[in-house]
Amino acid sequence: MKAYYRLARARLAVAAASALVLAALAATAGIAGADVLPGNVAYDGRFTFVRLRYDMNWGLRSGLFRRDIKWAHDYPRAERNFGRIVEEISSLDIYLAPNGGNVLPLDDPELTRFPVAYMAEPGFWQPTDEEIEGLRNYLLKGGFVIFDDFTSWHFENFTAQMARALPGIRPIQLDISHPIFHSFFDIETLEMAPMYGPPPTFWGLFENNDPAGRMYAIANYENDIGEYWEYSDTGWYAVDVTNEAYKFGVNYVMYALTH
Repeated sequence: MKAYYRLARARLAVAAASALVLAALAATAGIAGADVLPGNVAYDGRFTFVRLRYDMNWGLRSGLFRRDIKWAHDYPRAERNFGRIVEEISSLDIYLAPNGGNVLPLDDPELTRFPVAYMAEPGFWQPTDEEIEGLRNYLLKGGFVIFDDFTSWHFENFTAQMARALPGIRPIQLDISHPIFHSFFDIETLEMAPMYGPPPTFWGLFENNDPAGRMYAIANYENDIGEYWEYSDTGWYAVDVTNEAYKFGVNYVMYALTH
């Protein structure tokens, strides 16, 4: 596993340098309005991956990254690849939409049709009161959210926004014994290759803050399983690393649909 960690760190260094170049090109080309909303598919009863979009406080970013659309990180390759895996290994009736799934804001009434939603970079999430109300309604009606791809002080924003939706709620760190890690695959360890430096950890938000009760959401802190999904078919990351990321994602979906 240490070899995979070293490999991951080396590739992250290359990725960071590449990101700087790409961001500079994007800023030069003026593609702030890149087409990240190519169209949703109508609900038809099948499981459909849903990515949550949100407006950013652009003052949080400057320089080359000022045009970066945080909620769209890894879109749509991550959900396309993930959907194919779910279809291949399970009997879940899944809608493999052309762009991997739907993209919805939290205050869209259509959101309640879909039991599982995914949010990237919640550190930059600045929801309106209407979106907070939409999130509260979604969770209380049975929705489940996967929060992914964040680090450092971003955790403070994530917990603050969740507390607006569900006052009094607090994230609880999960260990390997929790059923979510055994709902489909029997995951043996929560140790994953560091994505941002510190070891990844997993946090649940529960009804009445009771880890034995219903889980509203899971947060992959210091982690980015969406990136592993996105690049799983490129050889960018070791196969064992991307396979583990798929196991977590599949388990999240199966847990959400059966609990």
